[in-house]
Amino acid sequence: MEGSFLRFYVRGNRRHHGRLLWEWLLEQGNHLGLRGGSAFRAIGGFGRHHQLHEDHFFELAGSVSVEVEFIVSDAEAQRLFELIASENIQLVYALIPARFGMTGV
Repeated sequence: MEGSFLRFYVRGNRRHHGRLLWEWLLEQGNHLGLRGGSAFRAIGGFGRHHQLHEDHFFELAGSVSVEVEFIVSDAEAQRLFELIASENIQLVYALIPARFGMTGV
């Protein structure tokens, strides 16, 4: 199948409706019927304010970003973007053309 690799970058401690935003995104992707999604915590990085964030053992959780990824069709990406817009959430994302499928089928 042809579609896109969709990745959102969210602050690890950012919340929406009382839930961690990365968890909310995964739940919404599941609710929308996406084939799957994953979240990965970064060990370090910087964003638009150019402040370096690193994950240290004694540092409070949530200062680094979480990447939330989906492999989606164009229609699925559109539905997810519409939901995010309706919730008035501002997110940084990357949308990359992708070919996807399953092996051994």
